[in-house]
Amino acid sequence: MSVVIISLSGVMMPGPMFSIALTKSFKSPWAGAQMSLGHAVIEAPLILLIYFGFGHFFENNTVQLVLSLLGGGVIIWLGIGMFRARREVVTGGKDLPYNAFTAGIITTALNPFFLFWWATTGSMLVMRFTPFGTGGLLLFIFVHWLTDLIWLSLVSVAVYRTHSLWGLRLQEWIFIACSLLLVGFGIWFMVSGIQGVA
Repeated sequence: MSVVIISLSGVMMPGPMFSIALTKSFKSPWAGAQMSLGHAVIEAPLILLIYFGFGHFFENNTVQLVLSLLGGGVIIWLGIGMFRARREVVTGGKDLPYNAFTAGIITTALNPFFLFWWATTGSMLVMRFTPFGTGGLLLFIFVHWLTDLIWLSLVSVAVYRTHSLWGLRLQEWIFIACSLLLVGFGIWFMVSGIQGVA
């Protein structure tokens, strides 16, 4: 039960992945599921690395700075791209220039706070499953990923089924808000990384 609660507390927090999942869901009810699969491509190996004792690598100041600057820069780039494409997506029937699966990988791999969380809080959660061996670890990974899949799928289906009722102006403002949120997170990642080594 603790795995589900802690997992949900992380996945339901607004962030880069949620912002892109929300906007990608305008075009497909499967966007959330696809993003959760992309997310798992990074998260599952990361959990295994932590399980086998490599979690401290992500606590290194230099590693944190590089991840913060690189990740922040890419998240800002995604936000600017979303802002520029907002009208074509809302009124022209086009989609963002990357698929949901790829977005799941990018927003996971380049989110420094996601990596730091797994290196600290997440590692303690993983260690609770070491007495249960490989089977227990695999069950933990599956349950954790399932919370991501369910939440993002619910978001996608809800947005896809209702967004036509929102009106074009509201839809465009949602894209603007999500793009600004991405830029804000990108700046926050970069500033936090610099402050962490200052």
